[in-house]
Amino acid sequence: MTEKTTAFKTADDQVVTIDGIDYRAADLSDDAKQQMMNLKVTDEEIQRLERSLSIARTARSAYGQALLDAMPNPEAARKAATENAAKAG
Repeated sequence: MTEKTTAFKTADDQVVTIDGIDYRAADLSDDAKQQMMNLKVTDEEIQRLERSLSIARTARSAYGQALLDAMPNPEAARKAATENAAKAG
């Protein structure tokens, strides 16, 4: 089962689709409902972590730019950084 093929809704009159198969939420066992909630909580935590990682990457980029600006010869440092990034990419 992958996260892209799983959809959940919490109301018992809803249909839950897991790997392309539809299930009525009302027909699911308590254990299955608990596992769905566990997946939902985990998905939310992954989204939170991805947002945090995005913020950290943005901050890192800004710190890197600030470092280049603080170097004795900022233009040479920027040029070397650009060249190194092109070689690495």
